[in-house]
Amino acid sequence: MKLTQLSLFLENRPGQLRVPCEVLGKAGVDMLTLSLADTREFGILRLLVREPARARAALEAAGCVVKETEVLGVEVPDRPGGLGEVLAGFDRAGVGIEYSYALASGSRDGRAVLVFRVADPDGAARRLLEAGVKVLTREEVLGG
Repeated sequence: MKLTQLSLFLENRPGQLRVPCEVLGKAGVDMLTLSLADTREFGILRLLVREPARARAALEAAGCVVKETEVLGVEVPDRPGGLGEVLAGFDRAGVGIEYSYALASGSRDGRAVLVFRVADPDGAARRLLEAGVKVLTREEVLGG
């Protein structure tokens, strides 16, 4: 149920986001979504890709510092109140959220996918499923 997220530290100056995007493009790695959070001096680029090992190798060969993190993909009804219902499931399961972002592929049959970073992804996935939250498999999020 876990997904492998790649995180890169980027200097907070023009052109830094372009480099990893071009590296992955030249390597033929498809980015499914990204999130960029910044601080005064650095940004953290978080990526979901279909082939994380190949992406990591290409990025490191280009001089990027890459960290892998386990995250969960969760199905969210794509309608008003849908996210609130899912977050109530997190509360029932006692699962705290470190951060979250949406999958860029948009709504699928009236459902969206959000990515959540939580402590203990395996235990959180089990408790979330028991609380009625649809935690998706890697194949359901990334496709074939």
